[in-house]
Amino acid sequence: MIELWILVAVLALIVVGFIMSYNRFVKQRQMIKDAFSNIDTELRRRYDLIPNLIETVKGYAAHERETFQRVTEARASAINAQGPAAQAQAENILSQALKSLFAVAEAYPNLKANENFLALQAELSNTEDRIQTSRRFYNSNVRDYNQRVHQFPSAIIASMFHFADEEYFEVDEVIREAGAPRVDFSTPAGTPTSPGPGAPQAGVPPPAAPPSPPETPSAAPPEQPQS
Repeated sequence: MIELWILVAVLALIVVGFIMSYNRFVKQRQMIKDAFSNIDTELRRRYDLIPNLIETVKGYAAHERETFQRVTEARASAINAQGPAAQAQAENILSQALKSLFAVAEAYPNLKANENFLALQAELSNTEDRIQTSRRFYNSNVRDYNQRVHQFPSAIIASMFHFADEEYFEVDEVIREAGAPRVDFSTPAGTPTSPGPGAPQAGVPPPAAPPSPPETPSAAPPEQPQS
């Protein structure tokens, strides 16, 4: 009888362990879906910014039609992509197209100083930061989930209930590099970068001026009447 109770207890522990492992798989998979939904939200925000960015650049470089067309097509492909891997590939193509668009903007100082362009540039950079934060959170959840898919004994549950590996979302970060406002610490034109031959050196007092010749006495100027 004791052996029977021990066997029942062991079987109960195994069943409970299976149930807990299964429920954890379900929870992890849902967390992955939620994490990717956050990425998708930020990507949609970036897609909404791109047409305004193109129209702003067009106002200064209307002849760059090929660049505008490339960005527009890449944006459409990214919007229609399905699944993390396909989405990541489309995002990389869009990133390269946007990098070309910002390269065009570099040739137009008036455009780079345009308030609307600067606002869109800053918003795009902020959106990129949020995308990268969401991407890291998503990939972290995918990594933990995929590890359990192949670890024993959770691999048994994964095989029984068809819990397969999830795809990572890997994208290039060139948008953040291209879209972020650049700070130029170079010396403005006309400003000397080093002291000239006659300039005093730092930490060295200037040479004493030569003694001036004695002044010859001169007549005092007449007093001016006070008003």
